[in-house]
Amino acid sequence: MRRPALPGIVLGPWSALAEQASAIRFKVFVDEQRVPRDMELDEFDALSCHALARIGEQAVGTGRLLPDGHIGRMAVLEPWRGRGVGAALLEALIGEARRLGMPILALNAQTHALGFYARFGFVPKGPQFDEAGLPHQAMEKHLTDA
Repeated sequence: MRRPALPGIVLGPWSALAEQASAIRFKVFVDEQRVPRDMELDEFDALSCHALARIGEQAVGTGRLLPDGHIGRMAVLEPWRGRGVGAALLEALIGEARRLGMPILALNAQTHALGFYARFGFVPKGPQFDEAGLPHQAMEKHLTDA
């Protein structure tokens, strides 16, 4: 049996990854989830470390790490979901946060993805809320924990 290809992860600034990362984000958040287009890109993109997952030359997923330790804009193209792309992205962003000495990571997870983030040690914090018309849960992970 043939094993699925594992994604290669590239970390970099928005200036280097914007074209491919924004295309993925618009496909997932705007086209699929109906997030308003004007809410998708923001001033934090230029300040963040971005992760881009590639299978060969094809960009298939993205996420970002803000300077304050927030992870966000995690998105994987539909054909690649459930194949380890999101896990590879999240592991890369957690690794970068550790390298930068960040003590705590935070994120706002769509509620359907709570189990995914829990597998990486993120725990819910506070009540659920709506963001861009979608139910979310704040979560955090202490990097000083094992």
